[in-house]
Amino acid sequence: MNWNKWVRQIHPWLSIVFTLTVIANFIAMGLGRSAAWVVYSPLLPLFLLLFTGLYMFVLPYATKARIGRSTNALKTAAR
Repeated sequence: MNWNKWVRQIHPWLSIVFTLTVIANFIAMGLGRSAAWVVYSPLLPLFLLLFTGLYMFVLPYATKARIGRSTNALKTAAR
């Protein structure tokens, strides 16, 4: 499985994990004083969502730039 497909498959699952950790955080805070690991548990999936989301956002621009460079190289070689 290539990197692009892997990132596109894991991103939605990370959003589910993030949502569940936020819900667990609210429940724990509603029950009283919560442990530090419960409070900080949404941060790991949030950072992973940030990186996978940025990757998917930049990917079309990087692909266009790569295609443009290869097209320019072909035009230069044809001259």
